Amino acid sequence: MSLAVVYARGREGIAAPLVTVEVHLSNGLPSFAIVGLPEAAVKESKERVRGALINCQFEFPQQRITVNMAPADTPKEGGRFDLAIALGILAASGQVRKNDLNRMECLGELSLGGELRPVAGALPAAIQAKLAGRQLILPRENAAEAVLAGAVEVVPAMHLLEVAAHLNGQKRIDFQPEAPPEPASDDTPDLADVHGHFHAKRALEIAAAGRHNLLMLGPPGTGKSMLAARLPGILPLLSEAEALESAAVASVSDLGLDPRRWREPRFRSPHHTASAPAMVGGGGNPRPGEISLAHNGVLFLDELPEFDRRVLEVLREPLETGTITISRAARQADFPARFQLIAAMNPCPCGYLGEASGRCHCTSEQVQRYRARISGPLLDRIDMHIEVQRVALEVLRTGQAGGEEGSAAVRERVERARRIALERAGHANARLSPQQIKRFCALDAKAQNLLERAVDKLGLSHRAYHRILKLARTIADLAGLEAIQIAHVSEAVSYRKLDRTPAKL
Repeated sequence: MSLAVVYARGREGIAAPLVTVEVHLSNGLPSFAIVGLPEAAVKESKERVRGALINCQFEFPQQRITVNMAPADTPKEGGRFDLAIALGILAASGQVRKNDLNRMECLGELSLGGELRPVAGALPAAIQAKLAGRQLILPRENAAEAVLAGAVEVVPAMHLLEVAAHLNGQKRIDFQPEAPPEPASDDTPDLADVHGHFHAKRALEIAAAGRHNLLMLGPPGTGKSMLAARLPGILPLLSEAEALESAAVASVSDLGLDPRRWREPRFRSPHHTASAPAMVGGGGNPRPGEISLAHNGVLFLDELPEFDRRVLEVLREPLETGTITISRAARQADFPARFQLIAAMNPCPCGYLGEASGRCHCTSEQVQRYRARISGPLLDRIDMHIEVQRVALEVLRTGQAGGEEGSAAVRERVERARRIALERAGHANARLSPQQIKRFCALDAKAQNLLERAVDKLGLSHRAYHRILKLARTIADLAGLEAIQIAHVSEAVSYRKLDRTPAKL
């Protein structure tokens, strides 16, 4: 019977569901039909596959060719199934052996000349192939990405003829994966470049140690964006599990994945004109948005009040859950979105509120309207609000006495505090559950009294109460102390600037 079965992988969110490509040759008028809910790019595979087989000097069967892509009710998109369809035709017509196809999966787009072109989503496909215990044949350009999945046998090829020779045993493809090169960090901005701003640097260190969200408030040109850009330099490298999650998101996105930097936390900084779909993801076939591209990394929103109100409000749920579900009429996709939010804003519309120069002429109503662009529920989800004021010209010129501390020294303290948190709870302090807060953030009577008075005076929510406790836990970890002391609680409360500052100074 002229039937061949080839395994491939589709793409749904960051998942790679198995697609079984069945090719049947039968008598009748020559035709080529693809069934199984193919989209336009998949239907066009017929012409690419036909041209590739003919130009590679294979015999294109003059029979009735039926290609079924199962499961039939799952949409198939892209040119990722070209190689599987071509091999199915070759196997069904007896031009390549079928013996090894049941233990292989194929992925790749074909050119008319038979060259294999890279496809998106190679890493999720490699992870699933590893779990299924099969080899993965894919374009050579995707090999470095696929080997990040770990113990998976990758067979990279540049041409359809190479794959056919490999299956027929004429010339096996031998591939010895190399270890990913060490990331080059020379281009990472250093914290020593920022002169002064001791208070802001301290807040940045605490935010890095506990993965806390941070909002910086200050006049234009005081260094808010400069500080945010240096946060990745003091963050620890991601664990292998975290890096695989983040790399899988990058793999299915239009940005692609750089294997050299797969362990580095992502830093995303969308412009304030970004739309809600650009922020959370979207499209007919859902793609990840900025919050998912920043998964296990940093999302920096500069000029926070300038973002559309609807764009900011969509951040509220993923800030709590760490995931985003994109629903469309025909399909639904889940993307991870556990990001650290770093934001910056001016104190008023003109930006100079509170400056000694008296340049600000904004009224209280104007300031209130400006700050009201950030809703209370969103602000409540940001652990730290700090002021970033101008530094003296002498400090700006020469730096602080004794020199500025570099990112390497700060990162050592951050890594030490992170290790303490991981050994205690298995994750960073910002993700402590209510049960873990009760267990790991217990306060003595004096500290508890201080916190309750602050909550009562500032009118803080229960969420803010818990966030202050988690922040105090991180401050204690940086100090290497087991118990949270009253000084830690006091410092944590001091980082709620917008809860205790009137709109007009």
